[in-house]
Amino acid sequence: MFDTQFKRQVENLLEPAGISINGTNAWDIRVHDSRLFQRILAHGNLGFGEAYMDAWWDCDAIDELFFRILHNRINKKIATFGIFASSLAGRIFNLQVPSRAFTVGERHYNTGNDLFSLMLDTGMNYSCAYWGNCNNLEQAQQKKLQLIFDKLRLKPGMKVLDIGCGWGGAALYAAKHYGVNVTGITVSNKQAQFAQQFCNDPSVSIKLCDYRSLNDKYDRIYSIGMFEHVGYKNYRHYFEVIDRCLAKDGLCLIHTIGGNEQSTSTDPWISKYIFPNSMIPAASQITGAYEGIFVLEDWHVFAHDYYLTLKSWHQNVQKNLEKLNQQYSERFFRMWKYYLLSCAGAFRARKLQIWQILLSPQGIKGLYRVPR
Repeated sequence: MFDTQFKRQVENLLEPAGISINGTNAWDIRVHDSRLFQRILAHGNLGFGEAYMDAWWDCDAIDELFFRILHNRINKKIATFGIFASSLAGRIFNLQVPSRAFTVGERHYNTGNDLFSLMLDTGMNYSCAYWGNCNNLEQAQQKKLQLIFDKLRLKPGMKVLDIGCGWGGAALYAAKHYGVNVTGITVSNKQAQFAQQFCNDPSVSIKLCDYRSLNDKYDRIYSIGMFEHVGYKNYRHYFEVIDRCLAKDGLCLIHTIGGNEQSTSTDPWISKYIFPNSMIPAASQITGAYEGIFVLEDWHVFAHDYYLTLKSWHQNVQKNLEKLNQQYSERFFRMWKYYLLSCAGAFRARKLQIWQILLSPQGIKGLYRVPR
């Protein structure tokens, strides 16, 4: 009786988005366990995601399913205690203090270099690619790096800082193609070990440390896909650190996921299984944090490119399942698929954005056309 009532409630929620239970469309939900409906109503996306990991339901097009859910704002109609508790914790506590800085490295970026090397491009770039006039992920990631470094106006011999360098692909590209000296920092020991071998270039130095410990001066500073781990309580200090380390005639570029509304927490499922202590910034939170410190030179938006990037990553994982099966469980693969495709749907729905923000300490002198 209760399962029927819960099912009816979920069906009513999904109906405006054209999503059916056990329907014939690729984005419809095939239910294997009737307890799913109560789990959705009680726990929102946390329950929905965990139920998928537990094989309680399936869907042939999870990205399309999430696009429809988010485009029609169905997620706003399910308010759970878990979401409230997560938001409250983010307001009360600083979840990104230095003592917690390495948690995301241990729990996500240390997942396995074998997985990431098969999922990503050959440069191991784990961030949104730039797909203009590109036919594949390899080209799109190189175009993204070229775009960033052209915006920064890199010149041979410059001293450059990469905050959140990942596996070192961006640092190596900058060193090889622009003749600069790059220091990359990461909070993942597996990333650091990989990057040191991967780069193997005297112009690239990789360090395992938190950004707050930085004190050296650099001509240029950039971060690609790291700002999502800073946390709103630390945004101001983050820009103060950059100001401390950036030359007065320097430039800084932040490449980050962004949100349409201010937030003090992240999605409970993403926080629990993918990016602990992460937080998606709103534009107002970023501008308020650098106000009085930096001059805004450019704000570039290209959200749909992350949809294409995530779909490519998912396709790469699917192509390499046989190579990965011995290292990872079926539940892990379901979790990873849910992560990649639900996020793809969120970018397609423009629930999430991608921003490249170019800043200077005192304003660029003279005419400057920002590359696109």
